[in-house]
Amino acid sequence: MNIAWSGSTRLLVGSAGLADWLEDFEDARGDSGPAGTALLLDPAVAESSVTALVTEELDRAGHTVRRIVPDGDGGPDEILALAGATADAGLIAAVGGGSLIDRAKLLAVAHEDPRARAALRTTGRSGLLTLDPRTRRSRPLLAVPTTIGTGAELSRVACLPHNSGKRLVMSDALAPDAALLDPSATETLPADLLVEGVLEALFRTIGPYIGNLLDRPVEDALSEAAATQLVRLGGEAARQLAAGRMPGAELRTDLARLSGLTQSTWFSYGRDLFSTEGWMIANELSSALGARKMTAVAALLPSLWQAVLAGDTRLGSAPRLRRVWDLLRSADSSGDPLPAEPAAGISALMDRWGVARDLTLTPPLRETVARRTVRTWGAGLPMLGGLRAADVNALLTAAA
Repeated sequence: MNIAWSGSTRLLVGSAGLADWLEDFEDARGDSGPAGTALLLDPAVAESSVTALVTEELDRAGHTVRRIVPDGDGGPDEILALAGATADAGLIAAVGGGSLIDRAKLLAVAHEDPRARAALRTTGRSGLLTLDPRTRRSRPLLAVPTTIGTGAELSRVACLPHNSGKRLVMSDALAPDAALLDPSATETLPADLLVEGVLEALFRTIGPYIGNLLDRPVEDALSEAAATQLVRLGGEAARQLAAGRMPGAELRTDLARLSGLTQSTWFSYGRDLFSTEGWMIANELSSALGARKMTAVAALLPSLWQAVLAGDTRLGSAPRLRRVWDLLRSADSSGDPLPAEPAAGISALMDRWGVARDLTLTPPLRETVARRTVRTWGAGLPMLGGLRAADVNALLTAAA
């Protein structure tokens, strides 16, 4: 069978893997009549080959398919409306990027659980929303990612618009039951989004690694292996793109697998869950500027690492940063050796990959983003690790 396993989510490879999973789905349903599937589609891929592949397999399995192309902002009102619109579906399937898959995850729990519906409508200042541990979802959820980087198809989190920014929603019930990886899903992915996706997966892998001060040999080895593979494969993708070629199907699929793998709970086992201050600051920065999240991450990353190297242990461990950078630098073979100094090195790597990172940050904007970051993630909340507005402003000033 063309099926692998990843935590509680079943990883499917190609149309054969999807067909096997749908067969198991039918066996579990028994003799209960035709299955109805709500197929949520990102507008960018509504007529794509991967959508055709998924639709054909659903049709072959005897499913009645209703296509839905959401056009809202992904906020609570749209999520609850989608939950109502899909109430009669026995299966939820989502084909698209991370934000589309997040909609599917949230509508599925909102349909099932009144506690989740109420929680999604809360208006408190916190950027983190942890759903009631009793939250459950009885309908299966199939995720088909068409981008690389978010790992939404394997994660237990989802982003929700909140207070002019984004809120991170956490629950075991948000993990999809199955995730389909097929090269057709990324065959039209723009070059800039592909390399940004590799950087996003890399940032998610080494952020907690650096952010935790203590060594954990097993988890460290997993993070190091994934990070070095991302740099090696990302460099190969960047080379092919620079030569005017779209990276091949096998390379794109390997990158998609690695991206999802970095969402595994094994990478963070025994570590401080709130060791990703850079993501929180970049989240507020991208919202304030209306810029892409990874543009904000790329702009912030060198100054974040420079602060770690200068000894700010609230942001991470300098020895662990130097150790992992030595590994990443050795894994890169896409050109001349990268600088040995980590902050300069990651800047050079992003430039080599063609990741945009130029942002205009005026003093008033920096102050606004700093205040919003602390209000949403700090000031008594545990996520920001004691950083104050002045600290965040200093990082943004260095980034600018």
